[in-house]
Amino acid sequence: MKQAPVIGSKNVTGERYQGSAAKVYFTKTIDAEHLIKLYKLINENIFGKIAIKLHTGEKHGPNILPRDMVKEFQAQVPNSAIVECNTLYEGDRDTTEKHRETLKINGWTFCPVDIMDEFGDIDFPVANGLHLKSVAMGGHLADYDSLIVLTHFKGHEMGGFGGSLKNIAIGCASGKVGKAQVHGLDPNNIPDDDDLWPEGEYFMELMTDSAKATCDHFGKHIIFINVMRRMSVDCDCAGVEAEEPTIADIGILASTDILAIDQASCDLVYGAPDGKDLIERIETRQGLRQLSAMRELKMGNPQYELIEID
Repeated sequence: MKQAPVIGSKNVTGERYQGSAAKVYFTKTIDAEHLIKLYKLINENIFGKIAIKLHTGEKHGPNILPRDMVKEFQAQVPNSAIVECNTLYEGDRDTTEKHRETLKINGWTFCPVDIMDEFGDIDFPVANGLHLKSVAMGGHLADYDSLIVLTHFKGHEMGGFGGSLKNIAIGCASGKVGKAQVHGLDPNNIPDDDDLWPEGEYFMELMTDSAKATCDHFGKHIIFINVMRRMSVDCDCAGVEAEEPTIADIGILASTDILAIDQASCDLVYGAPDGKDLIERIETRQGLRQLSAMRELKMGNPQYELIEID
């Protein structure tokens, strides 16, 4: 699959495009000041009660976003809370009780953290989805007016890469029902052997359906930030077992367009001189199908202008 052009910064592909292009703002500096600066460039439709969807990680995860950076950022977003859902797999976060203990250990104690499926789930419809008609989301997701998708961009054992799409596709789905649906499983009959779970393009398409449900629900009141640091080939779900990153930190991206930001993030990985391991993880899992599926569902613009700020 061809990668989209990168305009206004380093041109990864050398391709030209016709028509419109989404704006993706970018900085090489990964700190709270630049994170907040990027946020203010795209937050015009963020209002009311605000959810910040963040992967808070398994206990002592070495690659999760820096807590102090997130703390400074969250302080600039009035009436906001970090939101999460419990996990489907057994681990540090598969029950609300264990999840709250893990939050404390990882330092997510500076603001409210809403485990959205603590008291159940709510069905969000998937309009014209590839496979799913609806997805069970954490019940509290519907309580929020706006959603900030604050993503640690990295690899993923099943998805190839975890960007903004994965953050909401799996992260907003309820632990026992929605996440099973997104994995193509019967919530009442989940195989103990995860090697039996569907993978490849089918899984990417299921994730895309789920993310579309959340994007459609929030409409213009959702924005996306990808932080490209400590990009292990493994997700933060792997905790201390995650492989050490072999690609250097790249920077922070921000956009109102979910396809454009994940496309731009992948393009930057493909353009990196040390991106081999992460690219291999993406391609061996058919991860780029996330991008083409978003195109098919008209979730965003694959053509983008990468606008670098100081």
